[in-house]
Formats: sequence, structure tokens, C-alpha cells
Amino acid sequence: MSGEAPLQSADGLHTPAYLSWRKLQLSRAKLKASSKTSALLSGFAMVAMVEVQLNPPESTKVPPSMLVAFTVCTTLLVAVHMLALMISTCILPNIEAVGNLHSIALVHESPHERLHWYIEIAWAFSTLLGLILFLVEIAILCWVKFYDLSVTAAWSACVVLIPVMIVFLAFAIHFYMSLANHKYEVTVTGIKELEALNARMNNLTLLDQEQVV
Repeated sequence: MSGEAPLQSADGLHTPAYLSWRKLQLSRAKLKASSKTSALLSGFAMVAMVEVQLNPPESTKVPPSMLVAFTVCTTLLVAVHMLALMISTCILPNIEAVGNLHSIALVHESPHERLHWYIEIAWAFSTLLGLILFLVEIAILCWVKFYDLSVTAAWSACVVLIPVMIVFLAFAIHFYMSLANHKYEVTVTGIKELEALNARMNNLTLLDQEQVV
């Protein structure tokens, strides 16, 4: 299977090469998700901007500030997702080339460690900042589209999206904290295992010295 790590013994699961291999797989998954999400949402934003029907200034009730907000939000949305897509497109092939070889010995040839921050930026832009801008875009688009027909309809979009935004941010914060706690627990467990292994090795060394004496 693509991306499957070679089988390792229990002792080999804590080697630097295997840990780097796991980071490679995580980086590859993040870049794939970022590229798909960014391509989809930026395409939607472009279609929304092209297809929206705007009335002339003298025959519309839409505030000019709302049109400015729509333009700025759409531009930021497309720019953020295009940046995430560019990073993913540039880095992913180099990681895929090493990951598809299924050899931990070659993991050092992958640039995922050196380009770690670029991968995290692409992931954050695509899944956090990009999605927030997408929700704001929906609210502004509903305002621009329906304000002339019904002010209540325009306001209803904002009323609905406010709790959605709160839930979205709450989930993002909770997910980040849970992930940080999980990584901390895994790190502590690994340190304890290394300490236990070191203690066993010291005991074996003392036994060997006693036997020699």
C-alpha cells in the first residue's frame, strides 16, 4: 500500500529514522489535504465572484462598504488558498518520491524536516485561516446577493453563521489542545521507555563487571 512503512521490530520503532519516517507520512497527508481543500475552496470563491449579479450603484441598496468587504474577502480567500496550494504542489512531489520507495534508510533524502514550517503554514492556511475566510465569504455573499430583495434574508445569514463560527473556533482550539496533550503523553512515554532501557543496560553492565571480578 502507498505510504505504508516497512515492518519494524519493537526496538526499531523508537529509532530516529523511524520517527522521521512517521513525520514524512504525516507531512505527506497534510500536503495532500491542503492541496485538495485549497483547490476546491479557491475555485468556489472565483465562481462566486464571477457569477454574482450586482446592480448599478444608483439602483442598489447594498452599502458600498459591503462591496469593498466582499472584494477584499474574496481576494484574501483566493490568495491564501493559492499560497497553500503552491506550497503543497512544490513540496509534495519531493516527499512522494521518497515515501513511495518504502525504505526507511532513504528517509533522510526527503525535505520534510527542513521544510517543516512551510508544510505547517500550508496546513494552517488551508484548514484554519482559509476556512474562516470561507465562512466570512458566505455571509458577505448572502448580504450582497439578498440585501436588495430582503434585508431580513441578508441578516439571517449573519445570524446563522455567528454560532457556526463559534463552534468552528471552539473545535479548532479543542483539537489543537488535544493534539498537543497527545504528543506530550507520547513523548513522556517514550522518555520513560528509554529510561527503563537505560536502567536495564546499566544493570547488565554491573552484572558483567561482577562476573569478571
